[in-house]
Amino acid sequence: MTDGLKKKIVKEIKVDLDKCIGCRACEVACSAFHANPKYSSTNPARSRIRVMIDDLNDSYVPIRAGDYTPSECTGRHTYTINGKEYRECSFCGVSCPSRDYFKEPDSGLPLKCDMCEDDPPLSEPMCVQVCPHDALIYEEREVEIGEEEVKREEMEIGLEALAKKHGMQKVMDAVARMSMSKKG
Repeated sequence: MTDGLKKKIVKEIKVDLDKCIGCRACEVACSAFHANPKYSSTNPARSRIRVMIDDLNDSYVPIRAGDYTPSECTGRHTYTINGKEYRECSFCGVSCPSRDYFKEPDSGLPLKCDMCEDDPPLSEPMCVQVCPHDALIYEEREVEIGEEEVKREEMEIGLEALAKKHGMQKVMDAVARMSMSKKG
């Protein structure tokens, strides 16, 4: 092992597009898992996975929520698949200002796939467990990383989004009001 390198487990969900039938069971299971309290409701708008559907060609593409970006991307390429044109956004997992995918419907905060991390841990994410045709495949692999890699937590990403939208002072004032109301 090289000096300064550590190992970590990378978790991945691969998609077999030939097996996806567009049933959206993955969306329902994900939204139920992330409901508060857990499994109390299902709302696919809260899901961290979305099945993009092309009814004309009968094809389906499950996309998982990735990182938040505060600006729209500059890539406006189109791809032709089986004679139909798709915008780059059709296959993008980023939560961004140009569309409403992967945003919490009530607050507008960005959603990101967390691989259903839980305590006790699940053997594999809920979307993979419920897929009736094994279109979603969960894999773990070990990779070497540098010492300085930092993982941003969901709360930090959400607070950053709020600060960019409303300003840091308003966010800090709201947190102060909330902490005062808890004391009283």
